[in-house]
Amino acid sequence: MSPSDDLRPAVSEYRAGLEAEIAMLHQLAALAAREREVTAATGSLLALEEISDARDQVMASLVAVESQLKPIRRQLLESIDRTRSIEGFQALAALHRQAAALAAEIVAADDHSLAALREAELARQFAAESLGKSETTLAAYRRVVTPPLANATLVNRRG
Repeated sequence: MSPSDDLRPAVSEYRAGLEAEIAMLHQLAALAAREREVTAATGSLLALEEISDARDQVMASLVAVESQLKPIRRQLLESIDRTRSIEGFQALAALHRQAAALAAEIVAADDHSLAALREAELARQFAAESLGKSETTLAAYRRVVTPPLANATLVNRRG
């Protein structure tokens, strides 16, 4: 029996947890891509709300799995020299890097979506301000073009 045999179950469990997290991260990446599409195309609040709800569900599951993996990760890190000697450690490290890369992609996609939403909000504010200015201009034009009724009465009496 090798000194690292007691860590094998932890490595297997950690690997299964990482694989589950990666599957959830792929779901989040797909939702982030969909969110970016909706933001760029229509900005539909209903669609964005549905995506947000789906993301919340996936994130809740991800947090639950992560909370289960945390003590296992700590155990493996405390015995890192022995953990490295276990067969499959390199594959485990690769999964860990893959999960980190997916998380970074999702954050980048979210940053892009947030920027697009900020831009859409600025455009909406500009349109609202422009509409307000147009209304004021139209009201002033209407006052110039349409004489008050008192002046119209005066003209009618003379004519």
